[in-house]
Amino acid sequence: MLQAVPSSSELDHLVATTDRMRDSLESVITGRPELVRVTLAVLLAEGHLLLEDVPGVGKTTLAKALARSIDCTVGRIQFTPDLLPSDLTGVNIYRSQTHEFEFRPGPVFAHVVIGDEINRASPKTQSALLECMQEAQATVDGHTYPLPRPFLVVATQNPVEMEGTYPLPEAQRDRFMARLTVGYPSVESELDMLDLQDVADPLGHLRPVTDAATVAALIDTTRRLFASPSVKRYVVDLVTATRQDPGLRLGASPRAAIQLLRVAKALAAMDGRDHVLPDDVQRLAVPVLAHRLLPSTESRLSGRSTTEIVEDVVARTALPVPTTAAPQRTRRTAG
Repeated sequence: MLQAVPSSSELDHLVATTDRMRDSLESVITGRPELVRVTLAVLLAEGHLLLEDVPGVGKTTLAKALARSIDCTVGRIQFTPDLLPSDLTGVNIYRSQTHEFEFRPGPVFAHVVIGDEINRASPKTQSALLECMQEAQATVDGHTYPLPRPFLVVATQNPVEMEGTYPLPEAQRDRFMARLTVGYPSVESELDMLDLQDVADPLGHLRPVTDAATVAALIDTTRRLFASPSVKRYVVDLVTATRQDPGLRLGASPRAAIQLLRVAKALAAMDGRDHVLPDDVQRLAVPVLAHRLLPSTESRLSGRSTTEIVEDVVARTALPVPTTAAPQRTRRTAG
């Protein structure tokens, strides 16, 4: 059964709430509005976010700022080589007084889970998140426990070339809706950062601007946005092109197509639109697709990255023909 597209009041509420969240994050992460924007889009799309870059550029700060902007439970995991799967999901403890086992939940039982330096843990420990991220549940000793909603994993990782890291396996990378690179700030932004942190930590002044129940409702609103058949076909064409590209030995999965459309809906909703445009899909193609792809040997030897390949795929894939079936209500422009 088809659901009606969001009403004007629902979109206004979504835009107002995400604007407050964006202002909160940008008070800490200066000079990188697109990074903040895509981060919020992943939250509304009910996905998971992978932040990849060298140490010290603000990956964990962004994750903590997002968590503090929402009045919800937060779990923090510092991934290390000796971390065990049970350190994430929890353990059953035997109570001699009652002669029963009591489940002690791990840090994944939270609305926002911050995984710091995820690629420093062994592949066995990394795999403990697979079920959590895909099915929003954790199985411990044969018993399955549901995770709260919303459930968002924000993981950081250093480049795999750095000492003491384990590359994330393909199945793990595919669970992340988007991968973002924080990057170095501009000179002006770095000067502002020095001024902000000269006296106190900006994170200490952050207060929640929304709560978990509101975010869950916004996620439901986002899902109801209209995506025309031509836009859906455009998403499939992009994903199919990655599977046929000679520069790749592994293209994007069907999960990638689903998540690309979902996060495109979130971006459109944040702009106050009740329908998705091809521009939304194009803007998100690189962060959603690039980390899932495996380059061919020739691409690696020539130094051609998966980001460049996705950009080429977007450039050569024909845009969909506009249709008149999409609702045309627009509340605000992108910015």
